[in-house]
This record gives sequence, structure tokens and C-alpha cells, in this order.
Amino acid sequence: MEKMRYKAAVCSVTISALRANERKDDKMTDGIKILYEDADTLVIDKPAGLLSEQSEKAPSVVNALLSHGENGFLSPITRLDREVAGVMLLAKTAKGAAYYSALMSDRERFKKEYLAVITGKMEEKGGELYDLLFKDSAKNKSYVVKRMRRGVKAASLAYEVLDEKEDAQDSLSLVRVVLHTGRTHQIRVQFSSRRHPLLGDRKYGGGDAYPMGLLSYRLSFQTVKGKPLTLVSEQADRLPFSLFSFPDAEK
Repeated sequence: MEKMRYKAAVCSVTISALRANERKDDKMTDGIKILYEDADTLVIDKPAGLLSEQSEKAPSVVNALLSHGENGFLSPITRLDREVAGVMLLAKTAKGAAYYSALMSDRERFKKEYLAVITGKMEEKGGELYDLLFKDSAKNKSYVVKRMRRGVKAASLAYEVLDEKEDAQDSLSLVRVVLHTGRTHQIRVQFSSRRHPLLGDRKYGGGDAYPMGLLSYRLSFQTVKGKPLTLVSEQADRLPFSLFSFPDAEK
């Protein structure tokens, strides 16, 4: 497989607020695309290289889009790691933040789906992964542990292998992942602990020859006003996801 060196783009972004209620914006503006917006809700297709939360040290989604919030309020609901791209939900009001924070615990009404490119091939082509995770805040890293203790949280996800690639040097798999919990680096550490680190995930053993092999692909939920939405990232045509064929990814 052809490999390429990649450095995540870090950009400073300014986007003028949308005035039309519940309008979709089909234009890219300095790297951030707005997928949906209403009075309480903002959904974007986040590029890799931006922090999710407000920061004075590095470019972030909140810094870029703060003008969309009510009186300067903009709260990330589905936080993505800096290296991870894809669909991200933010609340524009305190009311929206409270609603979506509560909704996230309802797996029937709030569904997050990812695409992951992992090294190697899973023995089982689908199933669920359960682990106990401990987050080391000082190192900003999570670990799988054997026993429950202070700071340890249960983590679970469902996965399905969509496609596999193999040549003389590499064996890779494209995996659809549905999170049941939302722990720090959960997908990354759960696959890495099974000797299948995500491609391009330097922190957990996936090397740096490719961009991070994790995309927040699809988000389904009901808005504050009860409108059902399903929003899909348009970045699945980029490396390393473009190495694969997954015609059923839209199902």
C-alpha cells in the first residue's frame, strides 16, 4: 500500500453566523463545514488538527465558532480528540447544553458511529468489546485495567468489519464502531489493547505514516424541538479511509 507522510492542518477560522433558522450550509469556510444549525444546535464536520474545547494555546472549534453561540455561549457536546475529524455536536444555549448532555445517555435516541482503520485483522468480524479503562490525566492517556478501582470506568462498544486490505507489508481493516460509552480515547485504547492499534495513532502504537484512522462518521439524535436528524461526515473519501471500499457505510 502506498504510504504518505501527513501533518494535520492547523488553521485559524472565522465564520459569520447563519441567519436563517434550521438552514444547512453547503460551503466550506476555512476548513469547517456546518452540517446543521438551529437556535440551540450547531453540528459541524470538524477537520483534524483543531481542539474541540476553547483554548488560548491552540486553534479550537469553540474559538472559531463562538459567534454562533447565544451571548458568547458555545458548549461542545460530542468532544473529538484533536487528531480526529468528523461530525461534532455543539450547543448554542445553556438550555441546549442541558438537553443534549442528558440525551447522550439514551442510546436509542442518541447514536454515535465512527469509522476506524485498524492494523491487522480482527479474529471476529463483528461483536462487542468490554473493558475497564483508567485515565492517566498527567499523561493524557487511557489504559485497560483488570480491576475496578478509583478512577476506573467501564467502557463498551460494538463493531463490524466492513473491509480488509492486505499486501506484503500491511494488513489493515476498516471497522464501523458504535459507542455505548464515551470514555477518553475509548476506541483507540480498546483496539490497541487487542494488538490492533488505529492506523496513524502514534500515542497508542499505530505509527505516523498516515493521518489518524478514526472518523466521527455519523450522528443521529433528536433536537431540542424534537426534530430527528442523521448527519454524516463528508470526509470518508480521505486517507486512510479512501484505501477501502465500503458501499454499505450509508446503511
